[in-house]
Amino acid sequence: MKKQQSGFTLIELIMVIVILGILAAFALPRFANMSGDARAATINGAAGSMRSASAIAHSAWLVAGTSPAQVTLEGTPIDMAHGYPTLTGILLAAQISGKDLDITTAGTVSSLGATDSATCSVVYTEATPVGTTTVITAPTFVVNVGGC
Repeated sequence: MKKQQSGFTLIELIMVIVILGILAAFALPRFANMSGDARAATINGAAGSMRSASAIAHSAWLVAGTSPAQVTLEGTPIDMAHGYPTLTGILLAAQISGKDLDITTAGTVSSLGATDSATCSVVYTEATPVGTTTVITAPTFVVNVGGC
């Protein structure tokens, strides 16, 4: 009586390895660029956080009587200018730290891993009065994710 062996032949194993190699060659370029998308999403998230923090700080300023130089959000004093956070105050209000982002320039949040930080950033511009009137232009947020 013959003992029957079971398993895969060498040809079958080589074919599986070749097929996996071909699949990996097509899949790898699709996943290689995910880091740029992640950096862009981080910058967009920071911009949304800054917009929300600006609106909340402005609301707190209105409630406080439209004259304080600072408002307190979650126990943190936020410097205000014309009813909105200052360049340094917006980062405190939005609770953005320099752990994963470049915040060395006041009011600007850039991605640390981008090839050009100027093209992967959000820039906050403070609110300004219009002429000698009491009209205030709201702060602006310029988001650039082209170089992430």
